Amino acid sequence: MEASFPISEFRTREAQEALLNHPRYRLITDKNDTGSVIAFMAVWEFPEFRFVEHIAVDPAARGKGAGDKLMRAYIAASEIPVLLEVEPPADEWSRRRIGFYERLGFCLNTYDYMQPPLREGQDDLPLKIMSHGRPINEDEFNHFKDTVYRHVYKVLPIV
Repeated sequence: MEASFPISEFRTREAQEALLNHPRYRLITDKNDTGSVIAFMAVWEFPEFRFVEHIAVDPAARGKGAGDKLMRAYIAASEIPVLLEVEPPADEWSRRRIGFYERLGFCLNTYDYMQPPLREGQDDLPLKIMSHGRPINEDEFNHFKDTVYRHVYKVLPIV
């Protein structure tokens, strides 16, 4: 995770380890021939949608299709919408990431969205939401946002 994301986009090790017992949280991995993890996805599975919180590929394995393979298998296994967060298309790298997801069938939604801080003392992070297959409507977006704010980021009370 440290090789793939800025520190503002992932939890502390302790906070990440605590998630491993959460019933809606899963880690999905891809390994090479020697059994080493070369890619992983961290996902949240809710009744109405699946949320890909992180997907990362080991820098030495990038460009060889591991991330594409993981994501395609996950999408194929899902009968409900798959959503994820991306940085707005402000520079070459963010546009390339968005392009990667678009090639997988994701749509960039236009709604304003702020990711709450994953670490103490950090600011909200402006992001965009991508949805697989089709754009989501405003009600779907609001439900997504409410659900992840309550269960993933814990900034709203669980009701």
